[in-house]
Amino acid sequence: MCSYGPRIHPSFMHSRRGGSSACRISITLVVQKGVIQTLKYGVQQMTEMTQMTTALCDIAKWAFTTRRVDRNDVRGLSPHLQSAKAGDLILCEIMKVGHHKKIQLAERRVSASYPGDLVVLCLGDRYAPDQFLASAVIEGDVIDLVAGGGVAGRVDAAHASTGKPTQLKPLGLLIGPRGRVLNVEDYALPKMPANENVTVIGVFGASMNSGKTTAASSLAHGLLRSGYSAAGVKATGTGAFGDFNSFEDGGVPALDFTDVGMATTFRMPLDRIEAGFDTLVATAASRGAEVVVVEIADGVFQQETRAILRSSRIRDRMDGILFAAPDALSAAGGVTVLERMNLTPFAISGMVSCSPLATAEAAEVTGLPILSREDLWSPKSIDLHVAPLMRHGPTDVAA
Repeated sequence: MCSYGPRIHPSFMHSRRGGSSACRISITLVVQKGVIQTLKYGVQQMTEMTQMTTALCDIAKWAFTTRRVDRNDVRGLSPHLQSAKAGDLILCEIMKVGHHKKIQLAERRVSASYPGDLVVLCLGDRYAPDQFLASAVIEGDVIDLVAGGGVAGRVDAAHASTGKPTQLKPLGLLIGPRGRVLNVEDYALPKMPANENVTVIGVFGASMNSGKTTAASSLAHGLLRSGYSAAGVKATGTGAFGDFNSFEDGGVPALDFTDVGMATTFRMPLDRIEAGFDTLVATAASRGAEVVVVEIADGVFQQETRAILRSSRIRDRMDGILFAAPDALSAAGGVTVLERMNLTPFAISGMVSCSPLATAEAAEVTGLPILSREDLWSPKSIDLHVAPLMRHGPTDVAA
C-alpha cells in the first residue's frame, strides 16, 4: 500500500487494470525509488510517469524560492541528481524534521513540516554564521534543508547552538517542456540596464541579526510617508520571505534576488550579482519608484558583501549608506571598515538603537546620528538625513 495514503492525488486512486492496488504500488515506486523505473517500459509508461510526476508536484509544498516558477511546466523527474547545480528545482520527501521545522511557502506563509511531506525546493549554497554553511551538492540518498525559505544542499558546518538539519530524500530534479532540468533562472525578470535616475540607498550591517531588515523597511516606510515613491530590494542573501514581507508591510513594493533567478547569492560571481542588482533597481524604477532602498545581506566581512564594498557597480551606484549594528562596538568597527574603503554612512541604525545607553555610546564613538526605527519612519528625520542624498525631490506632498 502506498505510504502516503490520502496524500496521493485523487485522480490516481484507481487502476487502469481495474483495481486500486496496482496504481498504489506504482506510486510507491515513484516516491520511494526516485525516478522511476517505469521509464524503461515504453511510451505508455512514460506518459503515466509524467502524469504521476505532475500529481506529486500538485500535492507538494512549493517553497518561497520557487515562487516565480510556472508549475504547469513540470513534465517529469530526472534521476541524474549528481549533475544538479545551484538553482535547480528538486522534489524531495521530508524524512526527519530537524532545525527547520517549517517551510516558507511560495504563497508567503509558513507551513509546519511533517515526515512524509513532499516539497519542491531549490538546490543552493548557504552562508549563515548563526546557522549553516552549506554547499549546492547532492551526495547519497539524503540531503539537508539548509534554509527554511526553500534551499536544499549539504551542510558543511553549523553553529554550535544549531540543531541538526531537517533531512530530505531527493526524489528527482524537475524536468520542463524541453526536456531540461528546471532552474529558477529560467523564470527571472527580463534583464535591464542600470537606471541612473533613481536614488539608491544601501543598507549594510555588521553581521546577521544586526537589524538590517528592520532598518531597511523602516527607511522605506519613512520615505513613503515623506512623499517619495519608494521601493525595497533585497539584492543578496538566501531566499526567504522575511525581508520581502517586511518591505511590503511598510507599504512599499518589494523585489529580491529570487526575482532575477538566484535562490541564494552565496558563491555567485560578482558580475551576476551586479547584473541582478541593475535589473532589480531598474525594474523598481520602471514601476514608478524614485528611490530604492537596497538591503545587502550578512556583515561587511562576508565574501560577496566585502567584494561589493571593495569595488563594484553596486558600491558606485549607492547615493547613501545606512549601517545597522547590534551594539556600539560593532557600530564603531563597521564605520572604521567602511571608512577604509572611502565610504561613510549617513547614520547608524539597527539593534544598537533599541538601547539608550548603547545609542549614546555609538553616537560618541562614531560621531554619527543613531536612528531608531521610529526615527526612520519620521518625515522630519528623512528630511534631515536622507533628502540631501536624493537625486530628485518627492513627486507628492506627504499627507
